[in-house]
Amino acid sequence: MIATILLSFGVLFLAELGDKSQLMALTFSLRYRWWVVLAGISVASVAVNLIAAGVGHFLGTALPANAIAVVTALTLLVVGLWTLRDALSSAAESDDAPAPSTRNAFLVVISAFMLAELGDRTMFAAAALASKNGWLAVWIGSTVGMVAAGGLAILVGKLAGKHLPERGIAFASGLLFLFFAAKTVLDAFVPGLGGWGSTGLALLAPVVVGLGIGAWRFYGPRKDVAVLDQPANAVP
Repeated sequence: MIATILLSFGVLFLAELGDKSQLMALTFSLRYRWWVVLAGISVASVAVNLIAAGVGHFLGTALPANAIAVVTALTLLVVGLWTLRDALSSAAESDDAPAPSTRNAFLVVISAFMLAELGDRTMFAAAALASKNGWLAVWIGSTVGMVAAGGLAILVGKLAGKHLPERGIAFASGLLFLFFAAKTVLDAFVPGLGGWGSTGLALLAPVVVGLGIGAWRFYGPRKDVAVLDQPANAVP
């Protein structure tokens, strides 16, 4: 059992490195308290890996991959657009806006991670391990591995947040979410493209959105026009 736990831990931890789940953990760590994000990841990991271990033990790896891919892509799309909206909001608006409650942040992290992990490569990896090993050991090892990878992303997010502009990181993260959403759909429904083909097409989504946002920010109305046009001797 110990060997299976260690195997599952290693497989899930390595599979999570650089995965969209780590990106979500990093992004959420810039918005919420670290312990709220870690707790949400832990709860979601327990639930997702229990499902994966159960499916792998009783049904093998028979999962509706295409349907799950659509749900995953929609989740990433919503999170990406939400992140971009917050990144584009002004600093003043961010300061005036009420901070989200701990309960709401906790529920957001849980729901986002559960939906994103359903049908992800890590879930299939856990299901495959459970089809050949004890489901309980796979569940424990995969859960700990996923939480450890998420904790590493939270640590990186906190350290990066001290040296990099938060809005810049959030903007880049939002575009990466759009990339992962597009790639998830392409990999599921157009497998003939291959890895590089789907990656190239998926990159069009963040590029187009990024260029559109840049054009809107450059050519759109500015809030300081009225102030600049005001006479120098005018009394504010």
